[in-house]
This record gives sequence, C-alpha cells and structure tokens, in this order.
Amino acid sequence: MATQGSFGSKESIVSSVLIQRLASVLPKDVPFKIYHLSTPPTKTSSLYSAPPNTRPDRTYCESHFLTVSIRTPSKQDASELLEVLVFAIEILIYSTAYDTTFFVSKADSTGYLHLLNLPKGTPSPIRDISATFLQHLVEQHQRENIRSIVSLFARAQDQYLFPGSIEYSGKHVLDDRGLVRWWCRVLDPLIEKTETSNDLRKSQWGSVKGFLIVPGQDNYETRSYLPARAKAQTAQSSWTIGHPLRQISRHSDDVPPRCLVPHYPDDPKARFLDELDDEIGRGKDNSNGQWKSVRNIDQFWEMMAYRQECSAGRLVGFIWIVFTPPVRHDHGDLIIGSSQTSTLANDSQELNSSFLSIPDTAPAVSTPTTSFSSSNPAQQPPSKQSDTFSNTAYYTWKPEGRGQVIVDETDYHRINELLLRLDFADLDLASSSSKRWINEVRSGSGRMGDAWGQLVTGTKLTEITNKTNGAGVTTLNVGLVRKKRKSSTDEPHEPTPTVTTTPQVNVLGAGMIRKKVKN
Repeated sequence: MATQGSFGSKESIVSSVLIQRLASVLPKDVPFKIYHLSTPPTKTSSLYSAPPNTRPDRTYCESHFLTVSIRTPSKQDASELLEVLVFAIEILIYSTAYDTTFFVSKADSTGYLHLLNLPKGTPSPIRDISATFLQHLVEQHQRENIRSIVSLFARAQDQYLFPGSIEYSGKHVLDDRGLVRWWCRVLDPLIEKTETSNDLRKSQWGSVKGFLIVPGQDNYETRSYLPARAKAQTAQSSWTIGHPLRQISRHSDDVPPRCLVPHYPDDPKARFLDELDDEIGRGKDNSNGQWKSVRNIDQFWEMMAYRQECSAGRLVGFIWIVFTPPVRHDHGDLIIGSSQTSTLANDSQELNSSFLSIPDTAPAVSTPTTSFSSSNPAQQPPSKQSDTFSNTAYYTWKPEGRGQVIVDETDYHRINELLLRLDFADLDLASSSSKRWINEVRSGSGRMGDAWGQLVTGTKLTEITNKTNGAGVTTLNVGLVRKKRKSSTDEPHEPTPTVTTTPQVNVLGAGMIRKKVKN
C-alpha cells in the first residue's frame, strides 16, 4: 500500500500564496501535502427569502474543498511510507453584488495526525490550517466597498467527511461545547490580525467583529466559549454575544424576519425555516411574507432553543465574523458603483447566495454548458481552464483564490460523494481510501493534474515549555500564593461579652425569704 511516486515534486501552475501561508503556520521541518479542489462561480439560488413583491438577488456559489495528508510508516513494514488524509474542510463562497459570504460547510479529521508524534504542547496544525485557509479565501475574494462575512454553525458529530474514522482509537471527538469553543479560537485570529495590523494595503478592512449565539443559553454562559482575550464585553470588544443578521442586511428594519435568516445546506435551523414558511399562505391576505407564530428575529432565536437540534442535551453554536470595508466618504452611502446600478435593477434586495432546498438526487444546480447561454457577460460562468482574472458586479475570481484543480459542480459533487463511500477505520484502509480519492481527482483533471497535491514543509518554530528544566526554583504569581492555615490552637476565638471579675454580694429582697414550714 505504499504511495506511488514522489510525495511532492511538481510545482503548482497556480499561485503559491496559499502554500507560503500554510508553511508559515505549520511546525518547522514537518512535511504535509495539500490538495485544494474548487469550482468556478456558478449561479445558484438565493440563501435569503426576498421581501414581498421583489426578486431574490442574483447570486453565485464557488465551492472549495481542502484536504491535508501526511506520510507515516506502515505497521507491517516501517520502511514503507503510507500517505493518509488527516483533515478536510469545505467552504462555500456565496457572492452577490452587495456582499460575499464564506460558509464553512463541513470540517473533519481522521485522527491519524498523531502519528507524526509532534512534541507535546505543539499547537494544533488543524486549527492553524483552518484559520489560514479562511483568511486566504477572504483576502482573495475581497471587493472594494463590499462586506465579507464568515459564517458557520458548530454542531458535534462523530464523522462528517471520513466514514469509519470514528472507529479509529486515535480520533477524539469534541462534544458540542468543546466544538463551539474550538471554532471561536480558530476564527479569533481573523479578527486579531486585522486589529494589530498597521498595513494600509487595499486588503485591509475598516473593522472586523465576531458574533456568537447559542440558542438556549444566556449571555453569561455563551461568553464562556469565547477566547480569553474576548470574554470581557466592552463597547470596544471584538466579539459580541448575539447575531448580526440585522446589521448585515441591506433591507430596512420592517422587512419580514424570514428575509434576514439565511438558509444554508445541512443547516440546523433549515427545517424550522421550512416549517415557518409553510405558515405563509398564497392568498392576497397573506402576501406580507410574515410568519404567524414568530413575529421578529429575536423571537426566532428564542424558539430555536426548543427545537430538537438545540435541545435534549444538544447544543449548537452559530458564529459569524463580519468584515466591514472602510468608509469612503467620497462615494456617499452607495455600496456599489453607479456602473452596476442598471445591471442590478431587476434583482431583489438580498444578502447572500446559496442552495435552497435542493434534493440530494437532483442534478447539479447549473453547469457551464447548459445554464448560461445569456449574452450578458455578468451571467456567463468563467471557464474552469482560464488562468485570467475574472471580475463582475457579482463576484471576483482571481487565479490566486482558486484550487489546484478546478471542476464543475457535477464533478465536484461526484468527487465528494466518492469520499463519503470510502473507509477510514484503520491505517491500511485509510491509506487505501486516501490513494483512491486522490487518484480519482487527478485522473479527471487533465493538465491540472500536475498541480494536484503540493508539498508544504512547515517553517514555524514552536516553543515547547519543559517544566523540568531550570534551576528548580518556581516563581508563583502573587495571586496564586496562599498562606498556610493556622492550627486551631492559634486561631482567634470569636468575641465574647465582657464580664466583671470582681466578687459581688447578692442581696435578696425580704419578699423572697420564706420560712420553713413546721411539721
């Protein structure tokens, strides 16, 4: 089961920006291999319901799938090195003329990362890879005067992408609370790097803020999931307990709440949204788009706490990172350029794009050969073989922001379905499954196959704290020093009332003297 060929000798035909970023956060001299698959921006259904008497925004979806592998000795023959996938993350990028949303659809690990035997105390490479990949996509898809939003929900599950991996003893699954806390720590560097950066390049944002809401938990409980630096809630805090759905909407406050809540794939709140939408009739008296049982967005989140997905011992955290562009006073309040106004006149007022209740057995949302025959350049999908920069009123598609291999939606879903039919229960099975999946993508990628799989050797020096080193003198923080408790004989007694020690003579009243009765 040895991996055939060199672990990484081909130079990518795409930009090495992501590879350089990953090398800077991975442990020094530790090799990984990165596989990055993506699709061109493809027209899809709007994630948000349109206000009454309007049309949904024209929206495009760009799918990204990143996997990471390592090489480890075979149990049967230590000289034989096996390549095995250790982590995968899927990010769907929804673009409209008004904003760009990066939805973290799935992320999973196989548990075989521990076979690298990294020194104890080394930061998790998975966490650094996730944050770096997200940061890279946000920067490569940034558009002038357009807001970007990272969105995800944290819900614990045994296995999302690697079937059978839960049977491997090396895989440790976080519970719901641990997963919410983990994702907050993953996303916090996206905020912190912006706050501490003095770079005035075009890629910088006016502000970046995180939001967290956990249905069924109060603010005090929810705050415990935030990184230590963000737990103190102040006006300048980088994190807010709550949701940003009103702030990121370009509609007025009087639109129905259904126009503010996104409908993501495999979303814990999707079934609730569908049930609420069934309350809206088709008659003239029900044309205002209002739900009957839920009247506002805050009540929606209150009701979510009673849903099966968020109750009965389960917990779901909804997290957003909102990137707001700098205020440009010379453009007034316009979010988009005047040149886009005529193009967008027929579109509705919406935020993001996404898949809306597409059955698993349905054909792909759209394909470059059948769904885009319009003569309008903004409606034409970019060629997956094109290395040129594509920029429209609805999305930007830079070469640096694409995968090593670019496929259409049909092939993308077929490749992911293959991964979900493999087995990662033990090292041999995982290695065989990894090889099959990697080769399946390469075989259908044409000339892009040379770029499929890029070797990354970490350059980050990690300080490992060894408690046994030093002269044996431990200095404790003053707040940790506790005085030895005194013995009971030395402890002060409770105060007692003052007593007089001078002898006193008791004088009895005459009425109290009684003679003894004679017999």
